[in-house]
Amino acid sequence: METLFTNKRFIKVTTVLAVLLCLLTLSALFHSAGRKGNKENQNIITVTGHGEVKAIPDIATFSLSIRAEAKTVKEADAKVAVIEKKVLDFLKTSNILEKDIKTESVSFNPKYESKNIAPCTQYGCTSSNPIIVGYESYENITVKVRNTDDAGAIKQGLGALGVENLYGPNFAIDDEDTLKADARKQAIDDAREKAKILSRDLGVRLGHITSFNESGNYPMPMMYAKAMDGAGVESAPASLPKGENTISSDVTITYEIR
Repeated sequence: METLFTNKRFIKVTTVLAVLLCLLTLSALFHSAGRKGNKENQNIITVTGHGEVKAIPDIATFSLSIRAEAKTVKEADAKVAVIEKKVLDFLKTSNILEKDIKTESVSFNPKYESKNIAPCTQYGCTSSNPIIVGYESYENITVKVRNTDDAGAIKQGLGALGVENLYGPNFAIDDEDTLKADARKQAIDDAREKAKILSRDLGVRLGHITSFNESGNYPMPMMYAKAMDGAGVESAPASLPKGENTISSDVTITYEIR
């Protein structure tokens, strides 16, 4: 009898403890859900701001390619090297710094050719399997011109040296990070002022910032020029207007309100 009484008492205590544990768990869950609900239902306002900085480009960049064909890769590379030397010599005499001349890529491709196999019929000719008949060698170079007033003369000079393609000049700002920071600050100040006016009109107070997002626009115009022959070397270089670049920032800021 004593053992049975003891077991019943143990079961009763265990049941009470289990009930208390369930109550504590439910209380914690409700408390957590309440905090989450309060956070999701908090009062907020979202404002946008815009800022922009205008500046005259202070650098011009060119991109050019050199291509040559020959029976072997070695011969094709040698032809490319001849044109490359002319380009480098010209850039050196044009006061372009060595650090502003960069080889972007060097490559070669085989050239294939198929021959017709006689006899041909009314339905056409049978072609042989393609065979390698030569190679094309390529080199791509980018050039940065720090004196933008020289861009026209350099464009003309490069075009007369036998380069395959000449892209540019692309006028840009050398140190854009400072201008981007200025545009961002203007955008933030614009958004902050809008938030102050809105909160005053609504009769509320601004709290902490809950989110921030930025997007920017940094346009850089590009020009394209085909290579010229030597006849154009004696003519006066074209005057290339640099225009004005606009660096802008747009921000979206969300505030808590009280």
